[in-house]
Amino acid sequence: MEYKWTALSVTTVGALLSSIQSSALLIALPSMMRELDLNFFYALWIILIYMLLTVSLVPTLGKLADVMGRKKMYNVGFAIFGVGSLLSGLVTGKGSLAGNELIAFRSIQALGGAFLMVNSTAIVTDAFKKGEVGLGLGINQIAFITGFTVGPVVGGILTSISWRWIFFFNIPIAAFAVPWAYFRLRDVVEPTREQGFDYAGNALLAGALTALLLGLTFVALPGLPFLMVIGMIGASALMFIGFFMVERRVQYPIMELSLFKHRVFSLANGANLLMGLSTGAVTFLLIFFLQGPYGQSPFSAGVMMIPYGLGFLALGPISGRLSDKYGARILSTVGMLISAIGLFLLSTITYKVPYWELAIYMAIMGAGSGLFSSPNTNAIMSSVPVNRRGMASGIRTMLRNTGSMLSLAATFPFLLSRTPLNQLMDIMIYGGGVGQGFNMAGFEYGLSLAFLFSMGVALLAMVFSALTPHGRQLEASA
Repeated sequence: MEYKWTALSVTTVGALLSSIQSSALLIALPSMMRELDLNFFYALWIILIYMLLTVSLVPTLGKLADVMGRKKMYNVGFAIFGVGSLLSGLVTGKGSLAGNELIAFRSIQALGGAFLMVNSTAIVTDAFKKGEVGLGLGINQIAFITGFTVGPVVGGILTSISWRWIFFFNIPIAAFAVPWAYFRLRDVVEPTREQGFDYAGNALLAGALTALLLGLTFVALPGLPFLMVIGMIGASALMFIGFFMVERRVQYPIMELSLFKHRVFSLANGANLLMGLSTGAVTFLLIFFLQGPYGQSPFSAGVMMIPYGLGFLALGPISGRLSDKYGARILSTVGMLISAIGLFLLSTITYKVPYWELAIYMAIMGAGSGLFSSPNTNAIMSSVPVNRRGMASGIRTMLRNTGSMLSLAATFPFLLSRTPLNQLMDIMIYGGGVGQGFNMAGFEYGLSLAFLFSMGVALLAMVFSALTPHGRQLEASA
C-alpha cells in the first residue's frame, strides 16, 4: 500500500473518533446530568472546556509538531485522549464534585484531541504529493462528518446502557490506534529540531485566547460580575499586544507573523475564521429548536440532524479533489454562498415547518460547508513551506475553533432576548417540547435573528474567499 493511503487511514481513525465523541456527548448529557446531579452550567462547560482548550493549545502543539515530528505528537495525542476518556467514564460523586472532575478529565481529553487535530491535517498534506492534497483532505473530511452524523445514533445506543460508555467507547479504539500509528506512520518531512522555544509567546497567546473567550462567553451567558467580565476582555487585549511584540523579536516564534504576508494564507484563514463564526452555533440552535418547539427527545433530535451531515458528505470529497485541479477560490466562494442560503432558509422555520422541508434546509447548509472546507484547508496548507505545516495547521485550527466559540457567544443573546435561561436549560436537558407559558413567538423571533446573523457572517466569509488568489497564483505563493 502506498504510504499516502496508510497515513490517511491512520489519521481518519482520529478524525472519526473525535467527531463521534462530540456529537454523541450531546445526546448523553441529559442522562449524565440526572445521574450526577449536575446543573446547566456544569453541562455547558463539559462541552465548552474542550473547545476552549483546543483553541488555546493548538498553536503551541502545531509548533511542537514541526520541531519534534508529527508522528510522535500524533501518537502522544491518541494516548492522552484515551487516558482522558477512561478517567471521564470513571467519575464518581454527585453535584459540584462530579462536575469539577468531569471538567478536569475533559481537559485531558482536549489536550489529546488538540494533538490529533493539529497533526492529522499536516500528516495528510505531507503524505500526498502536489496536485493530490485536496483529495486526501477531502477524504479525511468524510471521516469527520461521518462521525458527526452517526454520533447521535451511537450516543443513543451507548446511553441506553450508560452515559459512561460514551467515554469507554474510545478506549479500545485508542488502544488499537496508538501502536498502529507508531508502526505505520513516518515523518515525511524532517523535524526542524530548533533549539529554542517561545515560552513567553506561548503563555501570552494561550492566556489572551482563554481570557477573551471566557469573557465573551460570560457576556452571552451571565454568570460572573460585569466588572470581572470586562476585566477578562481588557486583560486579553493587553496580552495580545504583548504577544505580537514578543513574536516580532523572538528567534523561534510560536507563530511566524510573516506567513500572513502571503495573500493566500491570510485571506483563506480569514474566511476560515468567519466560517467558524457563521456555523459554530448552528448545531446548538437546531438542538434547541428540535428539542423545544419541535417536541423531540435528545436522541430523536440528534437523528433528525443527519441531513446536515449528509449534505456535507455529498460535496466534501468532490470539492477537495476539484480544488487540486481548479484551485480553492471558486469552490470555497460558492460554498459560502450556499451556506448563506441555507442559513437564510433556516431563519424562516417555525414549529409548524414539516420535517422534509427542514431536512432540505439542513442539507443545503451542510452542502455549502462541505464545498468550502476542503478547498479552504488545501489553500492554507499548500501556501506554507513544508517545515511550517504544523504551525499552519495549528493556526488554521485555532482560528476555526475561535470562530465557533465566538459564534456561541454571539448568537445566544438572540435566544435569551425573548426566552428565559431556565427555559432554555429545560429544553437542553430534557427535550420533549416546551411547557405552559412558553413564549413561542419570542423564541422563534430570537432563533430567526441568530440564523440571520450567521448568514451575514457567511456572506462576509464569501467575500474573503472570492479575494483569495486562484490557481497558478496559489502555486506561486507556496
